[in-house]
Amino acid sequence: MPLTLPEELLLLTLDDETGRLIDRAAPSGDYALVAAILAELQLQGRIQAGSDTVAVLDSSPTGDAAMDNVLARLGAGTEPQGTRWWIESLGGEADRLRDHYFDRLVERGILKLEEGRFLWFFAERRYPVISDKEEREVKARIMAVIFEDTPPVPHDVLLIGLTRAAGLLPLLLATGELERAQSRIDAVADSEPLNRGLTDAVRDIFTDVARTGPVM
Repeated sequence: MPLTLPEELLLLTLDDETGRLIDRAAPSGDYALVAAILAELQLQGRIQAGSDTVAVLDSSPTGDAAMDNVLARLGAGTEPQGTRWWIESLGGEADRLRDHYFDRLVERGILKLEEGRFLWFFAERRYPVISDKEEREVKARIMAVIFEDTPPVPHDVLLIGLTRAAGLLPLLLATGELERAQSRIDAVADSEPLNRGLTDAVRDIFTDVARTGPVM
């Protein structure tokens, strides 16, 4: 079964050697993870996401408990809310959502769970990579779109946009490569209306957080 957008995005935020999240992926990565869930739900035809409202089109189970929970909450909303509101609202649950997708990747034999202590006192969970096949394939698809002008499918357009919004591209590309590819990255990411809405929301929220402190 192919990896979902939140699973692929999470692999890109993980340090392969330590099994820890890359520091530069937070906190924008929290909001990008929620945006990835919304994007995956739309790709599966479950929702229609817009700046002013997110409408549920199909509430049947997806087979992913986190997405099913988000889908139920979207359907239970009493007033229409847009993508930014939902990303902010669900962003506070990023740790739980991330643990869920880490567990799925462990179940699939892609990561392994190691529990230990950080500074001797704090419990810590690490997720070293068992098989880097999936991560290499994700990165290869991104590079093919960026550097080989491979026609992108919607899934990859959304992933590139979310990767850009989370500030992960400097982790994937050297500075010179990123500078040369930036116009292509922007053209691809901005070609999908859903991408523009989700990634603009992630960047706007992160800018507000950096300026004023965490969203309450």
